[in-house]
Amino acid sequence: MDMVNIKINGVAVSVPQGSTILDAARYAGIEIPTLCYLRKINEIGACRICVVEVKGARSLVAACVYPVNEGMEVFTNTPAVRNSRKTTLELILSNHDKKCLSCVRSGNCELQKLCNEYGVDENKYDGAMTPSEIDDSAAHLVRNNKKCILCRRCVAACREQFVNVIGANARGFDTNIGCAFEKKLADVPCISCGQCIVACPTGALTEKDQIDDVFAAIADPKKHVVVHTAPSVRVTLGECFGMPIGSNVEGKMAAALRRLGFDKVFDTDFGADLTIMEEANEFVERVKNGVKFCETYYPDFIPNLSTCKSPQQMEGATIKTYYAQKNGIDPKDIVCVSVMPCTAKKFEVGRDNQSAAGVPDVDIALTTRELARMIERAGINFNLLPDEPFDSILGDSTGAAVIFGSSGGVMEAALRTAADWLEGKDLPSVDYHEVRGMADVKEATYHVGGMDVNVAVTSGLSNVAKLLDAVRAGEKNYHFIEVMCCPGGCINGGGQPIQPASVRNFVDVKGLRSKAIYEADKAMPIRKSHQNPSIQKVYDEFYGKPGSHKAHECLHTSYVKREKY
Repeated sequence: MDMVNIKINGVAVSVPQGSTILDAARYAGIEIPTLCYLRKINEIGACRICVVEVKGARSLVAACVYPVNEGMEVFTNTPAVRNSRKTTLELILSNHDKKCLSCVRSGNCELQKLCNEYGVDENKYDGAMTPSEIDDSAAHLVRNNKKCILCRRCVAACREQFVNVIGANARGFDTNIGCAFEKKLADVPCISCGQCIVACPTGALTEKDQIDDVFAAIADPKKHVVVHTAPSVRVTLGECFGMPIGSNVEGKMAAALRRLGFDKVFDTDFGADLTIMEEANEFVERVKNGVKFCETYYPDFIPNLSTCKSPQQMEGATIKTYYAQKNGIDPKDIVCVSVMPCTAKKFEVGRDNQSAAGVPDVDIALTTRELARMIERAGINFNLLPDEPFDSILGDSTGAAVIFGSSGGVMEAALRTAADWLEGKDLPSVDYHEVRGMADVKEATYHVGGMDVNVAVTSGLSNVAKLLDAVRAGEKNYHFIEVMCCPGGCINGGGQPIQPASVRNFVDVKGLRSKAIYEADKAMPIRKSHQNPSIQKVYDEFYGKPGSHKAHECLHTSYVKREKY
């Protein structure tokens, strides 16, 4: 690799050719602030927070897009640089709703942090506010453009997700971020992924908060309130309490949920094992003989979609049927709360055909961030909690379930069961390394049951679109495709803890979280879904067998074509 020698603040440093000044400063251990920059997603040099001095340049330059060259001398902390950044921040605040004390992002707001660091006068350039309305029309999200700084990170994230339903409207002082023709978000083909939320540096975009609804249900003596948590939440929740990225806090999470007052604390991993039983059975039958996105953008693939409900919905359906029956509880009196990495789950709970017991399978879907706020609001010291288990039996799971949280995990979990069933024996190998990792598309061929099975795994909807286009054109032929909406899978979901750009640009957040997922799988005594004794018990006592009439009534659903506009 060719290297370039430069000086930053008088210190010599060698960096790879093609690096930007921002990259080079990182090599030198110097932090240059940014607001609009997201690596490989939004590299536009628009906010001017990252400006630095370059010897010989006529003006300050944007470090995030300015390439280094041999012998360059850079200065990141001169009076001119500091004054420029401070003035830019004060100008941003002149058109910003500064209600920080009531903002959900207070304490985790990139704008707030920079304003504190640069000692800004928040009222120096007070003036008129750009006219804007709050858009809370969607099931999962609230947009408040009074807190928007026009960094366009959300626009870039939406474009990266292929959906591209938001952009800059109007011009000049009236510029605002929204949908085309000022439509509400509920009236455009948004797929509720929430990647715009985790990209936003301020409180302009937030999930629809349902914490008060959950607290009200817990306080109602007539309600039996059950909670279950998604596979990936155990390796991300700790970040909200200052723990390193990738910390597995499963035991503390279960303990916190009990202390919040839930009547039962279950694990969506049980629902994931249940999903594999139905999905693997469905796959084996089809071999022998991404859903709203698909409904909207690729409706011709609907016949190829698995009819299985998601683990969230399967867990909820089992709670309101099997669990309710076993404990003599009227399903109408059960409030089922899920904790998910995903804002789209807020949309999913309201889908048609998600009511196995005649009432919604899941009543409220919280994000990881909402659970963290509940714990803080209840005065629970999360870091000092003991490790406690989930409640049995709907809290019992396998390693196959926990890897659902990472791209490739659903495929690997399904293969562990499907391969055993196709071969008619317990295969010793459970690791399918070819479908792991963060590559855009992962492909593999496995010889099982006397046949070659072609599989593909992809995540992030731009990659999904490319893969499906290749299948549609006849360029690719697969028996089984795993699609995850968010890049990297649920570990990078739109409801996960928000890491600032200063971390996301230089730390492999997805990789650290995914590593924790696979470490949890490796430590499990049982790593195949069909070997879970509690799963076997529920089938013996209630569902009969995978793919049975009862299973289809409770655990399966259907999909329909959705119009884009």
